[in-house]
Amino acid sequence: MTGIKLAWSAVGGDPALLPRVSTIVREGALEGRLPVRELARACVGACALAAAELGARRAGLAEVPGVRVDDGAVATAFHSERRLRIDGRAPVAFAPMSRFWRTADGWIRTHANYPHHRARLLGVLGVPEDVGAVEAALAERSAAEVEEAVYAAGGLAVALRTPEEWAAHEQAVAVAARPLVERDRLDSAPARVLAQVDGTPLLPAAGLRVLDLTRVLAGPVATRTLALLGADVLRVDSPQLPELPDQHADTGFGKRSAVLDLARDRRAFEELLAAADVVVTGYRPGALDRFGLSPRALAERRPGLVVAQVSAWGAYGPWGERRGFDSLVQVATGIAAIEGSAAQPGALPAQALDHGTGYLLAAAVLRALTEQSYEGGSRFVRLALARTAHWLVDGTGTGDVGELSYDGPEAWLGETDSALGRLRYALPPVSFEGGPADWACPPVPWGSQPARWM
Repeated sequence: MTGIKLAWSAVGGDPALLPRVSTIVREGALEGRLPVRELARACVGACALAAAELGARRAGLAEVPGVRVDDGAVATAFHSERRLRIDGRAPVAFAPMSRFWRTADGWIRTHANYPHHRARLLGVLGVPEDVGAVEAALAERSAAEVEEAVYAAGGLAVALRTPEEWAAHEQAVAVAARPLVERDRLDSAPARVLAQVDGTPLLPAAGLRVLDLTRVLAGPVATRTLALLGADVLRVDSPQLPELPDQHADTGFGKRSAVLDLARDRRAFEELLAAADVVVTGYRPGALDRFGLSPRALAERRPGLVVAQVSAWGAYGPWGERRGFDSLVQVATGIAAIEGSAAQPGALPAQALDHGTGYLLAAAVLRALTEQSYEGGSRFVRLALARTAHWLVDGTGTGDVGELSYDGPEAWLGETDSALGRLRYALPPVSFEGGPADWACPPVPWGSQPARWM
């Protein structure tokens, strides 16, 4: 319970509720050199307890429902992007240009799944889209040189560091100085009046509107979880930045999807904001501020709002405005060195920084909503993959030994028809007494719906 206790404390939870959580430990789930299973269990457990707490508040229950965290469900969900099948087809994972490469003095990892990132990487190296050409170009340059040159061009490449090298880095010092979950009250808006919810299943977020301005995994995992719990989640993307189809399918359960040009369609966005309860952003820090989307600017226009932000490196320090992804944060923070060998860097058994941070972000939003119902105030919560990585490397608790084993994902997979085809997918790991077992609807094609609330 040590990890769940820490995660629950990080989102401001009452420690008296921790006995409501029970766990099913399964050997073989998310095995790694670092305590990935414990981190995953802690983040999902805190999220489920936050959901149960809010559900009890809205349903007028005398006791918070019991929460059960099963390592099998958690491990399957943390591999959701790998478990997805669309008409039997496995999803496209990393593109050929997204991988580890040898440099003149070590290793570097690139992320080039999106076409614009791939073009910037190749432009810096001055080579065509050819693995051999990229290998030859990188072999002649230092990892640090490539990291800075690609970043300056708006691309993504990070040099491999040991934990000790990262700890000495100025960004690591800034990250370590921050709490796992940053929480703030932005104003003195009146207490939120939450409508009564009842029936089966118990949906703690029913009737709440979530404006989802996120991409890739951590943010979409958080909003996918809020959708599971009954929220009306509208994901809004720029028409100039199409999402990768398989990635969108994996994280789109329970949501609607629209496109909106914030520079040209401000009136439409302001209409959405005027009726929103929660805004979740997942772009690099400051990227949306020019559209009036900083937390305080949003709360000024919509008092009582909950604003949630997630980023790769944190909104502070010399890397505060850099782009990043789970795989790159693993490389910078020493995780890839720990999980690898002298001959080859490694990786966690899942994109656990993304998934773990996503569930913890959802937990922080749910707790903010509960706090608002008592105390009022617009709320702001912020997480960073690099801070979650610091927690993982620092240790999330002792490794539990389970009596059961993880024999594969089959027990925690569902199937459904959708506009995208027949889907096989990981079921949600967030589970509490009386709560939902699955999403209300499957994902829809990217940008296929109007930018308005139901």
